[in-house]
Amino acid sequence: MASAVLKVAVAGLSRCSRLTLLRAHSMTAPLHQGIPGSLWKLGRLNHIAIAVPDMEKATALYRDVLGATVSDKVPLPEHGVYTVFVELGNTKLELLHPLGEKSPIAGFLQKNKSGGMHHICIEVDDINAAIADLKAKNIRTLSAEPQIGAHGKPVMFLHPKDCDGVLVELEEA
Repeated sequence: MASAVLKVAVAGLSRCSRLTLLRAHSMTAPLHQGIPGSLWKLGRLNHIAIAVPDMEKATALYRDVLGATVSDKVPLPEHGVYTVFVELGNTKLELLHPLGEKSPIAGFLQKNKSGGMHHICIEVDDINAAIADLKAKNIRTLSAEPQIGAHGKPVMFLHPKDCDGVLVELEEA
């Protein structure tokens, strides 16, 4: 009965939501219920990225007003951004500001003048296995191969149209 209810509930969800629900279900249900085990594991929330039109003002808000520990501003020219990380204890915020004319954050800020949430980053234990599995499940990626991200680890972005409108970054733990 519970399996039939799950199948009906899953049928109305987007691809990314179905995968999340099925992965959560597979961790709690016995393997013999027909949900195959995975060669990779979804980990913890690494950070939430926020595009900001004024990096100094945003940094001051989190550091001086809210009392958070913040990193130095770091340029990442290969990604077209400046980053500042805000430590929150259980996760981080990544403040993003455009670097260069071809910055993806510049385009985001043209549409969202005040800034806003840009993406979430979730850790995976094996990024190549995760990418292969997700592509087999028709989840599109924004690049052909993983790139090295702000933490010096391989990352891959999943297409927001396949993930309920959310830009999802996977980072190898």
